[in-house]
This record gives sequence, structure tokens and C-alpha cells, in this order.
Amino acid sequence: MKKVFLAFLFLIKISTVSAQKAETQDLNSISNYFEEIKTATQQNIRLWNKDLYGGILLVETKTRQLYSNEPDAQNSLTKQGDIYVGKLPDNINTANTSLMWNGKNWAMIMLPLSENKNNRINLLAHELFHKAQSALGFTQSNKESNHLDQKDGRIYLRLELEALTKAVLSDSKKEQKEHLTNALTFRKYRNSLFPESATIENQLELNEGLAEYTGFMISGRNKAQIKEHFVATTNAFLKNPTYVRSFAYSTIPVYGYLLSQKDKYWNQKIKGDTNLTDFFIQDFGIKIPTHLKASVDKIANNYNGAAIFSEEKVRDEKIKKLIAGYKSKFIEQPHLEIKFEKMNVSFDPRNIIPIEDKGTVYPQIRVTDNWGILEVTKGALMSPNWDKISVSSPVKISDELIEGEGWTIKINKAYTVKKDEKSNNYVLGKK
Repeated sequence: MKKVFLAFLFLIKISTVSAQKAETQDLNSISNYFEEIKTATQQNIRLWNKDLYGGILLVETKTRQLYSNEPDAQNSLTKQGDIYVGKLPDNINTANTSLMWNGKNWAMIMLPLSENKNNRINLLAHELFHKAQSALGFTQSNKESNHLDQKDGRIYLRLELEALTKAVLSDSKKEQKEHLTNALTFRKYRNSLFPESATIENQLELNEGLAEYTGFMISGRNKAQIKEHFVATTNAFLKNPTYVRSFAYSTIPVYGYLLSQKDKYWNQKIKGDTNLTDFFIQDFGIKIPTHLKASVDKIANNYNGAAIFSEEKVRDEKIKKLIAGYKSKFIEQPHLEIKFEKMNVSFDPRNIIPIEDKGTVYPQIRVTDNWGILEVTKGALMSPNWDKISVSSPVKISDELIEGEGWTIKINKAYTVKKDEKSNNYVLGKK
């Protein structure tokens, strides 16, 4: 028995030492990540005539453990070596984003980071741009380009991306310009089909597009890696269930990189109200055909057009059935409606589904507000103006936890959920 006990103690000691080593190695990796991005941003100050390096929070999503390169204004973080360690409060959503927390503006990035150094720097620099973008003159705007979930919107975005990929892979300036002309022709035709789409797309491209371009330019890839990167990221993007909030990651970096070959700091010419499409057309010296429909019909099959048209027709039928199901669940059937007071939200932008003029379904979303914390795994309908969110009817209501199919609310004491007998819907409000 004594031997068994001693062996058990020995195992505990080994485990403890191993855990300590793993923790030290982890802190060393974190410190290395900070040094990588610090060096990369300093080497690329001329990109925006500004050193983008600043406060970074690296967060483990499950444990909410965070690591920072700087102390917070309230000194809640503990210094360990050359980094700062702490816990992110439950009321702060984890996401790759910029945020105000504990008296400072931060770039937050979720762990683990990529094993690829260029990809790590790309992501960190992207979020550091968001942290600095107001100072650079660009407001954050993330309005959904809902037309990009419609058949023709998707078709002509996919054709544009096919042309952009051929442009970036081409070593001939003549061929490159031809592909760029065709890419922008597909874009102009798409915008002609959907009123206001040019403005909405432009807003996201000035926000996420410029952020991703910044990350790409700071990442330090060589020419071969650049081609490989753009092919890989475009292919990954095309596999997303929806394009409405993520397309800018795949457009502006390619246009921007190709333009930087002749106009290195073109980004310094633009402002918060610049029309990027018109800017690229002018700076590339491109002439867009007058008859857009005839032009796109003529060139579409050079860019896998037949397959794209066929695939999008099949998807369109499937998505109509999906939308009908969501309308029934969140609008026609009894449901719980939650109004926002001081909302903070995190979600995956790659799989959201616009529901006509009723709003957008977010399959997974986390919302924190004065009333508590909502966590959704099976869909919720966000209103068009982001003032409320709807989930299916609750199946269990208690003082601390409200539960439904695929969602929970950790509810604060001052709030409760009640049924409205007139509408048969449930509402969340103060007691």
C-alpha cells in the first residue's frame, strides 16, 4: 500500500513538473508571438505612416485565460516575465476584434494561433489595424451585403474571384490586366443588379477589406507564398455557407496587392468615403465595357461560368427551403423576443443567413447585455437594425437560467421572461 501511495505521489510530482514546463513553454510562445508582430509592424511603418503595434489580448476561449503584451489601466493583469496574464470576464465576448476593456483599446485575438508565422502575423496585424482604424480615418461598418446570399449576387462574386485568382497567378502584365478588367466588369454588373449594393459592399471593404490588406502586407510572404496564400484563402472562402459578411477578406487584399506593384502606397490616397471600385478602375487604368450584360455573358465561361451557374441554381433551391423553416421558427410560430439595452455580441460571420427584410439568422451567436448572457447554438434571428434578437420558445424558465432548443440565457436577477397572451410570444424584460 505504501509503495502504491509513493508511486501516486511520484506521478503527481511528474505531472506537476510537466505542467509547469508546458506552461513555461506556452508563455515563451506567447512572448514570441508578441515579438514577431512588434518586429513586423515596425518594419512596415511606411504602409500607413504609423506603427500599428499596441495593446494585444490573446485569449483562450474555453478557459478565458488571457495573455497581453501590456498592462491594463486598472492593473488587473499579473506580470509574468515580459507578458501580462489574467482572466477575461464572462461579460466580455471572445472574438478576433478590437475592443475597449479596463480603460484601454485592445486588439483581441483568440488562441490558438496558426503554426504558420506569416498567417500569425497576418491575423495580428489585421486586428491591430482595427484598433487603429479610427485614427487612420476609417469608421467600422459591418452592414450585411444580403444580396450576396442571392443567386445572382453569389454568381457574379464567384466569377469576380475566379478572374482575380487568374490575375494574381499570371506573370504577364497584359494577361493580368485582362483578368482585372473582367473581375471589375463582373463586379459592376453585379452592382447594377442590386440597388445600393455598391455602397454596402464598399463599406465592408473599407473596414474588413483594408484590415485584411494591412495584415497581408505586413505578413512578410514571398512571391510564391503570396500566390499560394491567395489561392488557399479564396478556396476556403468559397466553401463558406454564406458570403455576406466575409467577402471583403478575399477581394481587397488581391486588388490591393496587384495595385501595390505599381503604386506601393495606394492605400494612403484613400479616405473613409472613397469608392474603392472606382478608385481601382482609375488607378489600374481600366476601361469598363459599356454593355455590361453582353460583356459578362461573353467572358463568363472563361472563369468556370457553366459550373458556377449550375451550382448556384441547386443552392438557391436549398436555401429557399431553409429560409422558410427559419421564418416559421422565429416569426410565425411562438418565440422569445429579446430587446437590447447595452449589447455586446460575438458570432461567426461565415454562416449567417439573411431572411428577406426580416433580419438575419445567426446559427451560433453569444450576446451579453444588462439582462444577462445569451448563448445560441441552433440559430437566432437578429433584427435588421440590431435592436432585438429572437429565439425559439423557452422550454424551461427559472430565476437564474432560461433554456430553449439550442439556446440558454443566464439571466440577471432584475429580469424575467413572461408570455404575452395576446401574441403567444415570450418577452424578456425587467421584473
